[in-house]
Order: sequence, then structure tokens, then C-alpha cells
Amino acid sequence: MFELKPLSPDAVPRALAKAERYRLLNEPGEAQSICLDVLAADAGNQDAVRTMILALTDEFVTDPSRVHDALASVGDLTERYERSYYTGIIHERRAKALLAHDTPRGGPRAYDWLRQAMRCFEDADAMRPTSNEDARLRWNACARLIARHPNIAPMADEPSEPLLSE
Repeated sequence: MFELKPLSPDAVPRALAKAERYRLLNEPGEAQSICLDVLAADAGNQDAVRTMILALTDEFVTDPSRVHDALASVGDLTERYERSYYTGIIHERRAKALLAHDTPRGGPRAYDWLRQAMRCFEDADAMRPTSNEDARLRWNACARLIARHPNIAPMADEPSEPLLSE
């Protein structure tokens, strides 16, 4: 196999800007590759971890298995607020990916993911830094998404047969 070429520490800021541009160009794989290079040069770089998580969520529509990678990456965030907030982002984007597939059970499954996202955003909001209301904005977006789409609802309980006894 090939030996990867290391990124110099001086190149980290420019590489991170490039990773963000690749995300905006809908090239999450390129963004992830750059983040891996940044993390190899600057282990624990929080900007790289955040960008990696977001790039992974960009792939949820085409590759739902990336949810596991994104959730694992959240553990690399050092601040508790960010772990809650980005876990909420992952759940919200998984819900939206389910809705994009427009399957019969997509609405109830998306509802479950959105409600979990909202719980994460509530947790994050409780410990938010001063003047940072990002978690509230995301919570409100989830609430509005549920309100706009009647198919996003809790799973209906299956009707059960009554027990007949003597």
C-alpha cells in the first residue's frame, strides 16, 4: 500500500478551510480525507473533528452506516456541550436522510430520530456557552419539521386482539 504524505502543522488552517469548501461542494469524502490528514498532524484538532462529523452526516442519504462513524467521532470532542450538540445534529440529519428515501415507515422512524435530536439539543442548551443559542435554533428547526409534515409522527401502536377468557 501507499505511505501517506504527512501534512505540516503550518498547513492545518488552510487545509481546514479547504475541507469546509469540499463540504460545501458536496464532496464529503474529500473533506473527510483532509480532516484525517489534519488530525494526523494535529491530534485532537477540534475544528477537524467537527468538520469530520459534519462531512460524515453529509453521506447519510447514500450510506446510513456512516451514522456509526459520526457517533464515534463525537467522542473526540472535548467539550460536553459540543458532544450533546453534535449528537443532536447527527440524529437530526439521520431523520432527514430517512425522509429523503420516502419509505412507508420513514415518517415514524424519522420522528424517533428527531425526538432524540431534540433531547440532545435540550441537554446542550442547558449547558450552552453565553450567547450561544445554536441548540435552541436546531431544536426549533426539528419542531417545525415535525409540525410541517403530518407523516412525521410516532409509530402507531399495533392493534392487539383482546384476550378471551372464561
